[in-house]
This record gives sequence, structure tokens and C-alpha cells, in this order.
Amino acid sequence: MQPLYIHNSLSRKKELFEAINPPHVGMYVCGPTVYSNVHLGNVRTFLSFDVIYRYLEFIGYKVRYVRNITDVGHLVGDTDEGEDKIGKIARLQKIEPMEVVQKYTNDFHDVMRVFNILPPSIEPTATGHIIEQISSIKKIIENGYAYLVNGSVYFSVRKFSEDYPYGELSGRKIDELMNNTRDLDGQSDKRDPLDFALWKNADDSHLMRWPSPWGIGFPGWHLECSVMSTKYLGEEFDIHGGGMDLKFPHHECEIAQNIGANKNPNPIRYWIHGNMLTVNGRKMAKSEGNGFTPEELITGNHKLLERGYSPMTVRFFMLMGHYASTLDFSNDALQAAEKGLKKLCKGIDTLIKLSGGKVPNENVDINAFKEKCYNAMNDDFNTPVLIATLFDGIKTINATAEKIIELSQNQIDQLLKIYVDFVEHVLGIEWDTAFKTEEEVSMIMNEVNLVEQLVNLRSELKENKDWDNADKIRNILSEFGITIKDSKEGSTWSHE
Repeated sequence: MQPLYIHNSLSRKKELFEAINPPHVGMYVCGPTVYSNVHLGNVRTFLSFDVIYRYLEFIGYKVRYVRNITDVGHLVGDTDEGEDKIGKIARLQKIEPMEVVQKYTNDFHDVMRVFNILPPSIEPTATGHIIEQISSIKKIIENGYAYLVNGSVYFSVRKFSEDYPYGELSGRKIDELMNNTRDLDGQSDKRDPLDFALWKNADDSHLMRWPSPWGIGFPGWHLECSVMSTKYLGEEFDIHGGGMDLKFPHHECEIAQNIGANKNPNPIRYWIHGNMLTVNGRKMAKSEGNGFTPEELITGNHKLLERGYSPMTVRFFMLMGHYASTLDFSNDALQAAEKGLKKLCKGIDTLIKLSGGKVPNENVDINAFKEKCYNAMNDDFNTPVLIATLFDGIKTINATAEKIIELSQNQIDQLLKIYVDFVEHVLGIEWDTAFKTEEEVSMIMNEVNLVEQLVNLRSELKENKDWDNADKIRNILSEFGITIKDSKEGSTWSHE
């Protein structure tokens, strides 16, 4: 196996990747807060880690990929005060919070499938791990890094910083953080402005709340990721990923919680952060009013769009930028990506139709070409360099088709395998369906929705102990290549 180098956000430099327990790799990525539709900025983050997941598996690692669903505790404004984002939508629409969660979790899964983003190995939810979160808080209190005030529990950043560094990931220092923090106004239970909530006391107006040793309440936003990552990957694991905007305070608080509960000073080996998708230099986000939904981008139904683009064009556009670099959206950029993807797809189609001779062309080094492809991905998953390398290979393919050079059949077969491996399996590009029409994409979305409805119906039948009809639905879906996976979190599906 060739060496893989990853830029570690914690050390701020590229490091040789060495798994803790090879060939097994544990990777945790912060998932969505399911209170609204997914926008393209979110898609870029999950697509980046999809490629990382694909490549690690491709080079022989057995990856346990955990990506959570945040369905409680993420408050409006990303602070420790205010209303839960999901609870707010539920209150305004006068529905149950879990209806909000189900609707937008389904939307998230639909979007991931449209862009050919693989499902994780485990997709835990915050509400499904309340007991574990309470247990973790107890340990943090016992270790002296948290305190109880009026039914809420807060993590003491200053106390923690006496024993362990705080702020290493984001490069922030305690004194600088204090200078940028307003003094407490007497209305907060915190002893220190830097402290953050592990458990929040909740009154009757709060829709999602649970009993705990400290009273009725709900967990803090940061806690769920610490708890679920360590539960499924261990107190020390290989990779933690997420968007750049989560580096502080979310990921910084995660590190403090992990250490505070388990006293392991190095809980995560490699931190990886994906950068933003911008529109005319501004971050793409719901709050900015420039966040496209995938449907808008595919159909072209948005004031900033000249027309619609296929899902594979959008995927290819995102892969043309390195995951750690800002990627600026524009119609020109998408049209350039579309043109490039067509060239790549045409080259692969040409390669499939080629027939060669028996004698190898000594002037064409297929192994060197393959090594360049590996070198690109081994250099911190550098998809732009990989794509440029694949385009270089198209020149050889076209020269062969035009009888300028001749390759042996063995060389053609090797070249085709390289393109299938790196375009389909690593980059996740479905070249044979890369340019579906808007109607075809709409059809796919409808088919996905139909499968979701059947899976949900099967779950209802199981709850009612109607096993025969539940099995019939499983068997029908199986005939169409749909596999259902049952777990404590519910049922998920995948297509072969």
C-alpha cells in the first residue's frame, strides 16, 4: 500500500496516515441538523467525505463510517440560549418535533442518493443516545470539569485548561477568547462566559425534554458528537471530519468533552475540515439567502441560475476544487464542469470501444499513469490533480482511436480498469448516466420517494406485528435491487 498523507487540522500540516488498528479505520463526520431542506453547501461537505470514505475503502481499509443526525439540542444561533431549531419549526407549524425530523431526514437521504453519496456504516441520532449523554456528563462532573446550576450542567473551560490545552484545533487562546467575550449579564447560569452547556434545564414550553439526575432537560449540542463517536469508534479513533465552520466552537468543545470524560489526551488522530461553497465570494448558507436546494440547481429554478445542471455535473464541479479550498459557484464554473465531464465520459466510451493489438506500445507507460492517479489521491485526497491526470490520459485514448498510436489489448484493458476504478469507484461519477434530462432526474426523485414510502409502510406493519405483509414489501423491493437494513435507529435502504 502506497503512503497516504492527510492534512491534519490539529497540527496544521500534512501527516502520514497511520491507522490505529489497520486495516480498520474509524471515521466520524458531523451530520445535518434536520430542521430544513439540505442546500448545496451541505452537499459539498458530505460529498468531500464521501470521496475520502470511497478512497480509504478502495486502497484496502475497512472503514466504519459514522455520520450523525442532530435531532435535538442545536439551538437557534448556535448558542447555549434560545429555542431548539427543530422545536421552533414544530411550534410554528403546530406539529410534533419528530415530524419535522422525519421530513427533513428523508429529504437529506433523498439528496444524498441523487448525488451518489454513499450511506455511512452507522447513522445515529442524538435523541437515540440520551442515556449515553447523561452517562458522559456524570463522568465529566466526577473528573471535575463540569458544574451544576439550577438544573443545568456546564463545562468549565477554565478548569479544563489548567490540565489540558484548550483551543489547539482552532488556534485560539483562552486570554484572546476572554477578550472577545462579553461579561455575563447576571441572566446566565454560567460561571464563566467561555463555559458551554452539557445539559440544559427545560421548562414546560420546551417540546423536547427528558428526565435526568439534574432535572428535566435536554443535552447540549456539542455533547452528542462526543458521545456517539466514542460509542461506535472507541475513546481513540482515526478521523473526525466536518465543515470548516464547525471547527470552533463545536469541534473544540468535542475535544474538551472527550478528554474531560475519558482523560485520553489524544482522542482523535486526524482532524479533516471541508471548506465552504461560496456564491460571488459570500458563504452559501440559508441565512445569506443564496443557498440553492438541489432541486433548484437541477431544474434551474432559481434567480441566480441560467439553467439546470445534472447531478453528476454538480458532483464533478465540486470535485474540481480541493476539499480544503473555498469553491466559488457561478454559472460559468458549472458550464465548464459540464464541458469537462462530457469530455471525460466521451473518452471512457471511446476506450470501451477500442480494440488493440498483441504487442505493447513501449512508449506508453500505463503503470506510470496509474501511479500518478494514486499519487494525486495520496496527497491529501487531491481530486483536482486526479481529474487533471485523467484528462491527460484522454489524449492517449483519442490518439489510439485516431490510429496515431497503437496500444495492445492488454494496455487498453489496464487503462479501462484505471478509469473505472478512479472515475466510478473513487470519484463516484456515474458516467453512463451523467447527463440525465430534468425529466429523468424528476423521475429518479419520484422513485426514491416511492421507495421511502414503502420502507416507512413496512416499518408501520412491523410495529403492528403484521410480519407477513412487511416481508412481502421487503421481497418486492429486493426484486428491484433494493436492500433494507434494520437497526435500533429504524430502517434504511440502499440500491445495488
